[in-house]
Parts: sequence; C-alpha cells; structure tokens
Amino acid sequence: MFNSICGVISGKFPQQVLIQTGERESGFIEWNIQMPDSSVNMLPALGETARVFTWTYHHEDAMKLFGFASEDERAVFLDLIKVEGVGPKAAVKILSNVNARQLAAVLDDGDLSQLEKIPGVGKKTAQKMLLALKGKLTLSDDSVAVVRKKINSPWQDVVLALVNMGYEKHTVEELVEKLTQNMDAGLTKKEQEDRIFRQAIVELAN
Repeated sequence: MFNSICGVISGKFPQQVLIQTGERESGFIEWNIQMPDSSVNMLPALGETARVFTWTYHHEDAMKLFGFASEDERAVFLDLIKVEGVGPKAAVKILSNVNARQLAAVLDDGDLSQLEKIPGVGKKTAQKMLLALKGKLTLSDDSVAVVRKKINSPWQDVVLALVNMGYEKHTVEELVEKLTQNMDAGLTKKEQEDRIFRQAIVELAN
C-alpha cells in the first residue's frame, strides 16, 4: 500500500514513532507507526526529517502501520512473520532486541541457544525460526557483508541462484568455493558457471 513515508519526526516512543507529513498551514497528517526499537534508535532526533519504510497490516478488526529505518529491517520483519507462530507484534518485539544483521548472523550460525535468549522467543519458536530462516533472510549485499564475509570471487551469481532455490547460503558458499578450486581454466566464464551450478545441484541433492 505504502512503500515509505517521509516527514518530520514528531514523537519517539518504545516501539512507536510519530511522523508528520505536510504543512501546518495547509493541513498535515501525523502518522502513528509501530516500529522495532532497533529502528527507532536509528532515526534522527525529534524535529528532523526521516524516511520510514512501511508495511500495512489490515485485518477485519484492525489496521496498523509498521515502520522500519531501513529496507533490510522491513525485509527481515516480513520474513519473520512467515514463521509459524510469529505475528507482527512478536516480530517487532524480536527486532526490538536484536537488529536484522545480528539476527541473520545468529541464524546463519545455527545458534539455537542465542535465539532462545532473545526476549519473546521461546524454544519452540527458536526451532521454527531456525528451520524456516537459516541462510534465507532477505538482506542487501551490503548488510550481508557486515554479518558474514562474502566470497570475494566472480561466482556470486551462482551462489544467489542456489540460495533462491531454497538452499542455505552458508552451505552454498562453502560448496561453491570448493568446486571452483579445480575449475578448468580453458572454459569460458559462462561455461564455468554452468558447470559449478550443475555440480552443486548434484551434491546438494545428496
């Protein structure tokens, strides 16, 4: 419905921010936006202008606007609410205690004990999150680089193609790195990518 809202910050509270758009002289709207504390803390001070990326929750008995300081925070929120038992309110609570990059790192490491320490995440929810999201969180390349060192190689397109098929990112990175060690230098780049992709599919299927 809305991709983002840009306006003056008129209020900052725990898990909530108020954004004013328009001019007082000609009429303005003050938006009440539910937001993880991690995002609230990333916004500028009261009275300054900010852009908030949004997601609209529309149910038969309620309509709420959720906001995020970055597209990555919103993407991770949307991934979280796909997990069974994690609704928008729970996802906001989770991201209020751990930011998107930190959560991606914990999930990629398969660290169940660290997930259980996040307020609002019990043992069962942590297991479901790990099963559904390990290696699959939607983050930009810059954010992924902060969480985990990327393969500094020309094979990133192959990695992304395999991850988009549902395979875990960390597993795919290690496998691609191994397969490229014995690559035939006489092949073209496209031929090398095709061979790596086919070999990876075979090994990941076993």
